[in-house]
Amino acid sequence: MAELTLLLLSGSLRKEATNRKLVREAARLFGDAKVVEGDLMLPLYDGDLEAETGIPIAVQSLADQIAGADAVVISTPEYNKGPSGVLKNALDWVSRTEGNPWRDKPVAVMSAAAGRAGGERAQMILRSFLVPFRPRVLPGPEVHLAGSAKEFDAAGHLISEHYTKTLSELMQHLRTATDRT
Repeated sequence: MAELTLLLLSGSLRKEATNRKLVREAARLFGDAKVVEGDLMLPLYDGDLEAETGIPIAVQSLADQIAGADAVVISTPEYNKGPSGVLKNALDWVSRTEGNPWRDKPVAVMSAAAGRAGGERAQMILRSFLVPFRPRVLPGPEVHLAGSAKEFDAAGHLISEHYTKTLSELMQHLRTATDRT
């Protein structure tokens, strides 16, 4: 069997963001795969910019990474009760590329946030943002990492057995979903 490619998308740009740590931990628990981290540092979507210069190289690169992945893991922070603007902007830009790289792609969605709900609202909204692209978003188990700054050890691994077990189960479901594509 060919090696699987797993694409990681963190809705936070910070190098030490807990959402970045969470997608990396998801990749570790996913197991053997080629892991690619997508870069969401994109210009703000602007129809005039698109008309003048076309799709930016960074956007096309992200769309190609999505298309080439066997599965995608997305983690969103919760900013003002919704997903980050960076993540929404990336979805908007990728929707402007040729084809639909998301179509039928197995996707695991999760969230990490400082609050006690762990980004539950942001995750729900993110799931609705993905609907028009028709990926196969896994229904669960849901991972809402609450108080996320205190949930990782120095190596970036989850401390809580509960979160580790839930994330492991989600990654097992994602691996199984890749067998169906």
